[in-house]
Amino acid sequence: MRHRLLSTLLVAAALAGCEGNARLADDGPRFPEPDRPVSELGSNQFSTEDQRDSRGEASTVMELAEIAEGMTVADIGAGNGYYTVRLAERVGDDGRVLAQDIDGAALTRLARRIERYRLENVSIRQGELADPMLPAASFDRIFMVHMYHEIESPYEFLWRMWPALRDGGQVVVVDIDRPTDQHGIDPLLLSCEFEAVGYELVAFKDAPELAGYYAQFKAAATRPAPGEIERCRGDRAALGARAERPA
Repeated sequence: MRHRLLSTLLVAAALAGCEGNARLADDGPRFPEPDRPVSELGSNQFSTEDQRDSRGEASTVMELAEIAEGMTVADIGAGNGYYTVRLAERVGDDGRVLAQDIDGAALTRLARRIERYRLENVSIRQGELADPMLPAASFDRIFMVHMYHEIESPYEFLWRMWPALRDGGQVVVVDIDRPTDQHGIDPLLLSCEFEAVGYELVAFKDAPELAGYYAQFKAAATRPAPGEIERCRGDRAALGARAERPA
């Protein structure tokens, strides 16, 4: 009984990883490569949880995202679970949180934390580099906090994530306005890449308490076919010609 939850979580992660390996072997649609560098995985040492709480990071993001009891939320790139455990408390017993990461070791540590905190409304899943492996029509919010710049295939990743949103569901991004190889992304480039794949920007806020900015997207009426996706130019001049900076 004591390790039932942990075992269930780890088995789910392992099965998701096996499914992912099978999918990688399939010949699928071709997506454009990003016209920009990508940050190295896990090389950005962020603040401790106490430091993040001291400036009200999680509470600010959850308020902006209008997280309420009973919601179902995905935490993409969950890592050690800073947002996972706080989202679990906010959505309550009637809500659900799916913690996703591509790092199996991180998921193992997170599973132990979930068991220790007795968070019965949390599950975990191992994703792929180009596919978050989320169930369709399942989420009111999808969180992507300080991790988007590490995604190697952003167009494919976002395209495959699109169906996971419920009607009215939205994607929450927190990041920093700096080059993508320095663990950040220009918000104009972020918006361009999301819009190219079938999302619309609905909210933007410069937020020093988040060590960056907050952006929120919804699914557009249609999602383009992979061959119809137009790659965004990575330089600021080209982005400025395409759209004004979010306000």
